[in-house]
Amino acid sequence: MENINLEEKINLSNYTTIKVGGFAEYFSQPNDVDEFINLIKWAHVNNQKCRIIGAGSNLLINNIFLKGLTICTKKMRSIKLQSETGIVVAEAGVMLPKMSNMLAKHGLQGGEWTVGIPGTVGGAIYMNAGSEKMSLANNLISVQVIDTKTLKIFEIEKNDINFQYRFSPFQQNNLLVISAKLLFEPNGNIEKLLETTKKNLKQKTDKQPYDLPSFGSVFKNPTNTYAGQLIEELGLKGFKIGGAEISTMHGNFIVNKSSANSKDILDLITVIQQKVLQKKGIFLQPEVRMIGFDYP
Repeated sequence: MENINLEEKINLSNYTTIKVGGFAEYFSQPNDVDEFINLIKWAHVNNQKCRIIGAGSNLLINNIFLKGLTICTKKMRSIKLQSETGIVVAEAGVMLPKMSNMLAKHGLQGGEWTVGIPGTVGGAIYMNAGSEKMSLANNLISVQVIDTKTLKIFEIEKNDINFQYRFSPFQQNNLLVISAKLLFEPNGNIEKLLETTKKNLKQKTDKQPYDLPSFGSVFKNPTNTYAGQLIEELGLKGFKIGGAEISTMHGNFIVNKSSANSKDILDLITVIQQKVLQKKGIFLQPEVRMIGFDYP
């Protein structure tokens, strides 16, 4: 099989934004779609479990040895924009902030909000990531996927994907995102779009702890309220377990202050859930994807 470049026993803490993770038995970063597909085929032929990580944001990996193949898609960053039609085709590893800036420079409206999300296009579709009431699913036309069981590659239309709040069926099925076709509104005012994009980024960095390793938001927002607000009302900002701390800047952020491990972080998530349930009667659902845990 061509273009297979595998590394062994790689420390995944270097590939997550919170700087925590175990060791991957096999690891690879494909440069393009062909390499990605060959890796999936290799895992299938060799009966190896296959897990995908993008930018490593919104991801907690247990400090254990993870058997099988871990693929990081960050080098799959081809993006094609049609300024006239507003159609964008982006590979799974394209970073959202990069796409946001490119959209603005080409006069395409509707992606200005993505500038502050430190994830990839593939990860955003998998998690149905968003900000406020916006999500990438709003702009989606179709997704190109590979089925890990049959190795078939095909396109799924957006109407055939049951997106829900911070959820997509890709979290439960055998399909891996290769690329996405998106639609944005063409003929926008480039100057205004660049200004809005810049303003959106500043609002995020002013309110959120971008200077420290974190996931981004830890919990999904319950109906009619905000997870961060509930946590802050209980006076939990600054509460620590080991090297993990609830950000003093934003209640729905956990930051790695000093060599936190996965147990510190999971314990802190559990304490927050217990306290909010006891005091507010609301169970906070993690938005963070967890790998290598028995977490339900």
